[in-house]
Amino acid sequence: MVKQFLSTIVYEKMTVNTNVDGPNIAFGENLSGTVYIEGEASEELVDYIDIVLLKRLAMDEGIIAKQSIEMMSDMKSKETWMIPFEMVPDERWETDAEARILVLRTTVYLKNGVHIQDEDEITYE
Repeated sequence: MVKQFLSTIVYEKMTVNTNVDGPNIAFGENLSGTVYIEGEASEELVDYIDIVLLKRLAMDEGIIAKQSIEMMSDMKSKETWMIPFEMVPDERWETDAEARILVLRTTVYLKNGVHIQDEDEITYE
């Protein structure tokens, strides 16, 4: 059974879904996907979005890749904003046998100063 990547953030009438092309990334493959923002006034609410890849080991975690996205350059279809992203792996993505899981965190920064986030695991082999 293939594990599905699921990251959903709901704030008032806005929903932010991060959809990854594949939650299991093989060595040498890029991590790519799309952030979907649905809601009538979402472009007025969202300041920017951070997509962060973390390596989590026991109680410690470290950022190994980050992409910030501003709303002004995105594609829109009706009331849905579609924001593609892609991250290129490097040596920091490699994990040992005990910690083969990376975490992809989506954080939405709103213009009112609030920020909301969700995350899920990515496997890199």
